[in-house]
Amino acid sequence: MISTPITAELLRGALELERTENGLLPHRLPAWARAQAADPQLTMAEAQPSGVRLAFRTTATVVELDTLRTKRAYTGAPPRPDGVYDLLVDGQLTAQSGVPGGNVLTVDLRTGSATREPGPVGTVRFARLPGHAKELEIWLPHNETTELVALRADAPIEAITEHTRPVWLHHGSSISHGSDAASPTATWPALAASLAGAELVNLGLAGSAMIDPFTARTLRDTPADLLSVKLGINVVNGDLMRLRAFRPAVHGFLDTIREGHPDAPLLVISPLYCPIHEDTPGPGAFDFGALSSGRLRFKATGDPEDRAAGKLTLTVIREELDRIVRERAAGDPNLHYLDGRELYGEADFADLPLPDELHPDAATHRRIGERFAKHLAELVP
Repeated sequence: MISTPITAELLRGALELERTENGLLPHRLPAWARAQAADPQLTMAEAQPSGVRLAFRTTATVVELDTLRTKRAYTGAPPRPDGVYDLLVDGQLTAQSGVPGGNVLTVDLRTGSATREPGPVGTVRFARLPGHAKELEIWLPHNETTELVALRADAPIEAITEHTRPVWLHHGSSISHGSDAASPTATWPALAASLAGAELVNLGLAGSAMIDPFTARTLRDTPADLLSVKLGINVVNGDLMRLRAFRPAVHGFLDTIREGHPDAPLLVISPLYCPIHEDTPGPGAFDFGALSSGRLRFKATGDPEDRAAGKLTLTVIREELDRIVRERAAGDPNLHYLDGRELYGEADFADLPLPDELHPDAATHRRIGERFAKHLAELVP
């Protein structure tokens, strides 16, 4: 087996690599942005490599990747499924595997405390690959922090330096991050990118799509041919701002993006249908009654009457985003709006309900991805 150093040239979807005592940790936000938030939720989310993959050419029939994962667990809740590594051969999903060992971070949702149990480095191995020259992509688990330790193969590995597909840069919440998707290539953004022939850079950040200025500057500074931002659900379930602050915050977010991408297609997506927050403000909270019976569920704790005082709901946010885009589009013909209920609406909820009242399951990710691919294809330059 031939060892190949893991470098930025072999990685797609990561904006920065941090050297750790074990290897390399891919980040989806740069260090300066992480420092401005100093938020544990964001720190965890951006270090989970949703959309990040190793991509290279080789004639190898065996490829091994050593990694150190950090898996989350919640006290009293059912165990979370292990992360999955997807192997694509010339663009086709060919094999899937997991990695043993790794760290376990156990979070007590009632107190917010966490304990960390260290574990060993593990190896994912893909064998019996075709012996001809081919392009391989190893997609890292979208929901587990993953340190890259070593890469080996039974033939030389060559980085792919040319990019033939348009780069799609997307920002959103845990749904865009891939919460409860079956595997990293089965998140709705990954599915949509594959179907539309785009190269995905996924800045879906679980619990962290808060219209943050540092996220806007990251989007501004990241090369892309087209962009989309899915805004609203985290603002509501975090109960972070009122209507008076929301409107100028969105304008400022879009202004910043346009500083770096003045003419690129930019799609603003409003929230998917989510009954608990359609007309009830946040904050959202864990349903500890459900947790006591071993189920992880969410609920809205706000008062619908508080909408009169400017508290935000998904209904209010959709109206505002539609209004903002219509106003700006008069001078920005490449700015577009998509009502998130076109991707997942009330009829979809009746057919494929949200298991925890907030996040879609694997089948719903596929439905959303297939629907969004049609919109994405229309924007591809």
